[in-house]
Amino acid sequence: IIYKFISLYHIFEELGLELNFEITCADSENSLDEIVKNNNNYLIVSNKKYPDISNLFVLENIPINIYKLVEQINIQFLKLQFNNQSQVKVNNYTINLNSREMFANNNIKLKLTEKEINTITYLSKSNKPVKIDELQAKVWSYQSDIETHTVETHVYRLRKKILNTFKDNEFIISKKNGYQIK
Repeated sequence: IIYKFISLYHIFEELGLELNFEITCADSENSLDEIVKNNNNYLIVSNKKYPDISNLFVLENIPINIYKLVEQINIQFLKLQFNNQSQVKVNNYTINLNSREMFANNNIKLKLTEKEINTITYLSKSNKPVKIDELQAKVWSYQSDIETHTVETHVYRLRKKILNTFKDNEFIISKKNGYQIK
């Protein structure tokens, strides 16, 4: 999306066949909002910084070689896709896999370990309770015949962290045949 930078839009329009992305132009906040609302994968290119706009790439160093510009835009797209893939939504929480943090809607955050993230994501993919043996095998790579309380201990500590931070005692529930994210 080229925002309030009509000359750049015209340049891209002329080169349109050689680009591997679609371009649109927004000349007002309303048109930008409408375009953004109808797209989930976008990058906004402008020659000015707008602090209230996300996914914004500001083109400051002009003139620039057009091929370098296209390369920079492609790099920005890749970064956005990487960041979008690193966000996992589980119930009312968002987990950032890169920073290993869990966020509530009110921006309260909780730092998690890799095993805690793996446990939550594994449990969230199941519609039924997950047995302890299955968690041992899939998350910890333990064999089921080993006598250990690793899973129970980790789940207990994880539930306690979530309760202390988010006041949520119902996120991971214990059932007689395993654990489940409600």
